[in-house]
Amino acid sequence: MKLVDSHCHLNYDGLAERQDEVLDAARARGVTAFLNISTRQREWSDVIGVATRNPDVWASVGVHPHEADAHPELGATALIEGAAHPRVIAIGECGLDYYYDKSDRAAQRERFQAHIEAARATGLPLVVHTRDAEDDTAEILERAVEEGGVTGVLHCFTGSAELARKGLELGFFVSLSGIVTFKNAKDLQQTAREIPLDRLLVETDAPFLAPVPNRGKTCEPAFVADTAAFLAELRGEEPDALADATTANFYRLFGRAAA
Repeated sequence: MKLVDSHCHLNYDGLAERQDEVLDAARARGVTAFLNISTRQREWSDVIGVATRNPDVWASVGVHPHEADAHPELGATALIEGAAHPRVIAIGECGLDYYYDKSDRAAQRERFQAHIEAARATGLPLVVHTRDAEDDTAEILERAVEEGGVTGVLHCFTGSAELARKGLELGFFVSLSGIVTFKNAKDLQQTAREIPLDRLLVETDAPFLAPVPNRGKTCEPAFVADTAAFLAELRGEEPDALADATTANFYRLFGRAAA
């Protein structure tokens, strides 16, 4: 079985201090590739550094919506320059988070637009974070897709079935994390059954959101195997088939990694 952790934070506390051990544990469970995600501009060089040292690790450049206020000058140019490194395969994570409102909403939308412009210029897909901002997210992505040259993934998806359908309609992939294994995630589980297999990704968002049976632990990329196993049973699919499909989807979306 070959899996990909399509979204993890290997440079965050809980993983960074034992990075080699964490990667080896995941490889032992069949994880063959990792996308190491940045959330602040000052992280970019370290995130890319991990990808440079490990041939099965890839990197993104981006600024999380929580950090929008802290990056008032960030525009598409900086993102395009950061994405020039050959180990960078995605722009993000980026998007909107109106649940915590840690940054001004207008600033979040401005930074999101900068990421969209960078994705269009580089041809790299977006990694989109959205929480309690479905209408604005859908509107912004719909406009971006209409203007052309933009695709990506709705990462760590926890939104409504309507948002999932809108993302799929726009050509985006949907990525599920350990949240789908939680007992109270019935609505998300129903949505997970409906996502076409050729548009599905799996992730950990490590070190956060450890899936059952690892609740309470620091999440790590090895646990993507538990989320994938849960999804296969939920969807009535063979585990190997789901693993093969989500791995193929990763390389189809993130074409620079495939190349």
